[in-house]
Amino acid sequence: MSRVTRRGQSVSFDCPGCGWTHVLNTDSAQRPVWSFNGDVDRPTISPSINAWREWGPERKTQRCHSFVENGRIRFLPDSTHQLAGQTIDLPEIEA
Repeated sequence: MSRVTRRGQSVSFDCPGCGWTHVLNTDSAQRPVWSFNGDVDRPTISPSINAWREWGPERKTQRCHSFVENGRIRFLPDSTHQLAGQTIDLPEIEA
């Protein structure tokens, strides 16, 4: 089973922290761009993924900031979800 999906010049995964699907460009001709080691079972994606949005009438900021390294996702402490500061295995994708 894989932990990320590779489609053309992008790689994506459903994030267990924020619940969003992170879709990352790997085409060096476009910006921003992430490097991907090509291993869908033990992916490493660089640099960090810093996804955020302002939501609701109060414009509250929701942030998901992480590194994906060797099939694990390390959530940085500035993430606003329940997995902030933790490192877990990136979930496998059901076929």
